Amino acid sequence: MSGIQGWLRKDGRKGIRNTLVVAYLVECAHFVAAEIVQRFRNTPHEGAVQLIGFPGCFPNEYAARMMERLCTHPNVGAVLFVSLGCESFDKVRAANAVDASGRPVKTLVIQKAGGTKSTIQAGADWITQTLAQIAEGPRAAMGVDELIIGTVCGGSDGTSGISGNPAAGKAFDLLVGEGAACIFEETGELIGCEEIMAERAVTTELGQLLRESVQKAERYYATLGYGSFAAGNAAGGLSTIEEKSLGAYVKSGDSPISGLIKPGDVPPKGGLYLMDVVPDGEVRFGFPNISDNAEIVEMIASGAHLSLFVTGRGSVVGSAISPVIKICANPDTFRALAEDMDVNAGDIIEGNRSIAEVGREIRDLVVAVAAGKQTKSEELGHREFILTYKSFEPIGPACLPGAA
Repeated sequence: MSGIQGWLRKDGRKGIRNTLVVAYLVECAHFVAAEIVQRFRNTPHEGAVQLIGFPGCFPNEYAARMMERLCTHPNVGAVLFVSLGCESFDKVRAANAVDASGRPVKTLVIQKAGGTKSTIQAGADWITQTLAQIAEGPRAAMGVDELIIGTVCGGSDGTSGISGNPAAGKAFDLLVGEGAACIFEETGELIGCEEIMAERAVTTELGQLLRESVQKAERYYATLGYGSFAAGNAAGGLSTIEEKSLGAYVKSGDSPISGLIKPGDVPPKGGLYLMDVVPDGEVRFGFPNISDNAEIVEMIASGAHLSLFVTGRGSVVGSAISPVIKICANPDTFRALAEDMDVNAGDIIEGNRSIAEVGREIRDLVVAVAAGKQTKSEELGHREFILTYKSFEPIGPACLPGAA
């Protein structure tokens, strides 16, 4: 038995957290939404009320779809939308989607609610009432085979590809073997690995789509004039995007690749899935993901109950909605940032433990966090979130050959 007691949602999915989300629908409403959440700091409900939002005033179908997926995520128990009132975001569509999912939802429009103070008070009052309501929500036993786990690497250095990422890959192999759905990314950091990924695809057609997703990323970055390779990567000992790609690739483990998804697509069953995060069509909105948290958010929109974040240089980020487990690849970085790290994969570098042993630790920690254990970022109060403009075409049936 996993020991996980999930929060049972109307659609049958189960969450590992029961968060009330406050979502601003334009940057002009950000301050008011943040002040509503601030009302619950240093109270027993701190951490249960979390802030997300979309800053743009102009419409974007990707952002609308992402917001709907995030606000109906299994880890979310209720939603408060905060609107200025004149933005283009379709607040009625978003609220209807949440309502249809069986969750309590309310929309506050600042222009109609009396301004800053009145809206903050109305939001805080509704949240206080609603927290008591969702705390009584049904619970149900949850197996590992019901989990969706994402993995991201950020702040990579020369150790990432030989300790942290392969250990995360071993954890993925264990979790996939138990029936979980595991998602890895990012196609812009897998350039040069498309052929070995295609060989792992469960169908020939899927293998070709994997190749094409990486080729699209390569064209996209070439148009931008720069790739997914930061100055910190070079300072940490990486020399080329191909070298970084090989390190990023190994966090996928060795399981067959069951499908190719885009942000907001939920894996239909257990297995290993590649997420294509590079927008379709011409380059419109700049860099595909302007920070690691943007990728974490996309994992969450695709149903990830939690994410594994592998870093060599170091990172302190967490996330709203779904916990983040930080795996430190570099032993020196772990010693410097121990209060922010959950797993010391640097033990592999120093010969204290094997990749398999650290992979087992990560797998066990995934289950413990799903059962309620807080990650370091949760304990510290990290709730980072970012959502920007993108454009995607829907995936076709060949992307998910086992969905039927």
